[in-house]
Amino acid sequence: MAHKYAIESLDRTLKDVMSADKNSTDVFGGKVVVFGGDFRQILPVVPRGSTQTDKNEIAQFSDWLLRIGEGRISEPNDGTAEINIPLDILITEFDDPIVAIVNTTYPDFINNFQCVDYLKSRAILASTLEIVDQINDHILNLIPVNNAGEIRDYYSANSVDKSEIHDPAVVDILTPEFLSSLRTSGLPNHHLKLKVGTPIMLMRNIDQAEGLCNGTRLCITKMAAHVLEASIMGGKGLGNLVYIPRMDMSPSQSPWPFKLNRRQFPIIVSYSMTINKSQGQSLDNVGLYLPKDVFTHGQIYVALSRVTTKKGIKILIHDEEKKFREKTTNVVYKEVFNNV
Repeated sequence: MAHKYAIESLDRTLKDVMSADKNSTDVFGGKVVVFGGDFRQILPVVPRGSTQTDKNEIAQFSDWLLRIGEGRISEPNDGTAEINIPLDILITEFDDPIVAIVNTTYPDFINNFQCVDYLKSRAILASTLEIVDQINDHILNLIPVNNAGEIRDYYSANSVDKSEIHDPAVVDILTPEFLSSLRTSGLPNHHLKLKVGTPIMLMRNIDQAEGLCNGTRLCITKMAAHVLEASIMGGKGLGNLVYIPRMDMSPSQSPWPFKLNRRQFPIIVSYSMTINKSQGQSLDNVGLYLPKDVFTHGQIYVALSRVTTKKGIKILIHDEEKKFREKTTNVVYKEVFNNV
């Protein structure tokens, strides 16, 4: 999904190139342009099937997904609506919601936590980084120490680009403790907790020829002070051992009035991941955990469409008092479809 500014820029460029008087009114300068993609998926963020499955069930699930993706459930609505989730895919009984979603998505985890096929086929999705970290920490603590060793902690080194700060007094305010507390999409956490056997996801393109791209999932096999050894869990590089160094990273669009530089491994633990980060992943089993409603276009659709069958999805929704709910909010910017 591309930002509309990129499309408008291409339109203006082709008009200029194809017009002798620079005043062409032909769309894309009269050239045929074919767009591909799924408009139901999550839009760019601007800061600030199984052979054993009944065909009728597949058709019903597919139709339900499409209606969610296009905002056609609970109409009329202005793009934000409460939708009912079928009871057969809801987790309705639980004491601790995190324990419930983990046990449902990762059954018999203790006997399978080192099995790559088991790990790569499932994940828990949530809407915010804070919730994702809670789930990942819980699962890491389940792994027996005698099999994978103690949790190893990796801390980042943070600094700011002083060339973009005009007031020297501001630098004194930006203490290491403050910089370490900052979090944003596309930047690894200051504090990473890892164990051997932990599934991780790359956050940067390192070596595309070797399959090390943003979104690649791997499994940690060895850990050292300044490098991680990991095995690729899917794609053409399946099973290949690779080495991941620490890297200097900055957010592509800083939400702060300064540029943060963070030196850290370009990874996130991926037992659980945000809905946005899951886009493009194909999984057999997905647990969707929604203690808070989604907040942008297409998130519910993306989360539900990570699986190929209805049997592969389980959803847990609760309110602030951790009481079960069977409704959640679906957000769809209907102008996306009206203008297509």
